Amino acid sequence: MQKSEDGKYTITQDFVTQMLDWFKEGKKIPRRFAWEIVLGAYAQFIKEESLVQISLGEGETCDVIGDVHGQFYDLLHLYSLTGVPKADHYLLMNGDLVDRGSWSIEVILIAFAYKWLYPNRMFINRGNHEAKEMNRTYGFEGEAKKKHGEQTYKLFAHVFTTMPLATLVSATEKPTNVNPKTILSPEGLKRYFIVHGGLFSKDNVTLDDVRKIPRIGRQPGQEGLMCELLWTDPQEAPGRGPSKRGVGISFGPDVTRAWCALNGVTGIIRSHEVRQDGYAVEHEGLCTTVFSAPNYVDQAGNKGAYIRIDASGNLKYSQFEAQPHPPLKPMAYAMGGLPSLMM
Repeated sequence: MQKSEDGKYTITQDFVTQMLDWFKEGKKIPRRFAWEIVLGAYAQFIKEESLVQISLGEGETCDVIGDVHGQFYDLLHLYSLTGVPKADHYLLMNGDLVDRGSWSIEVILIAFAYKWLYPNRMFINRGNHEAKEMNRTYGFEGEAKKKHGEQTYKLFAHVFTTMPLATLVSATEKPTNVNPKTILSPEGLKRYFIVHGGLFSKDNVTLDDVRKIPRIGRQPGQEGLMCELLWTDPQEAPGRGPSKRGVGISFGPDVTRAWCALNGVTGIIRSHEVRQDGYAVEHEGLCTTVFSAPNYVDQAGNKGAYIRIDASGNLKYSQFEAQPHPPLKPMAYAMGGLPSLMM
């Protein structure tokens, strides 16, 4: 990290690489550097709408990464597979970077550093765990205070509220693998709505409604569009049902198809739930879950996965296995035991 003549810090790929090495050795970066990284990401988040839009040009790809949940050593391996953000390659992390895993600070600082360094190629959606209530229970609050102090946690808590709620990834080249049921954009192209949780308790919510959600300084709460974007889950049965989590709802394949048709969206890519293979294609191909924390909390035995989208809107699924990590248990900084895996 370098300080310019006007007193402002800048970041380089060399610094990020060095920071990764420090973290692998169990070291911390100075608190001042941590603050600069968080503020560097914040400066980019506040420029973005609640619905971010990415258009993939010729030869460009976007890798969608699901929940990571503080599993730093698995994230290192994952980044070795996806590669870092660059001119022809986007990374999109789909929420729940923190909590449960005991290296949440390392995960979020690396992700935020890439957001600062590559603001137009690194994108991060908010998950239900980028929220005060969850951080208090599932470990991030305790970890942030332990490693960098209470003020640092408060800074993270505010910056989490500035993270976008969803991303629309649009192809720009003529689609392939099209069938009569394929839903295309008004321009006849594939595009994907990428969000941590899922769809809504009411019909007729548009992309413009999502774009206009006021988010900065706000927690997801127990109801409303922001809450549902971060909390809901797909179900096999048609219609809508109660959530097994006690927050949000469950939505059926008919709800998904109707929403995609209304908005000209080819499919929804969401995260929020463990899938044993790391991903699962559901709702007749219209709703795909991707989860990127393998052997979740050291006990689920699942694979991790990520999804690559190309300029024609084709999807490629890649799986990976859990990596060894130092002998620190999940939830090491949590306040009281091992809470429910379902949240």
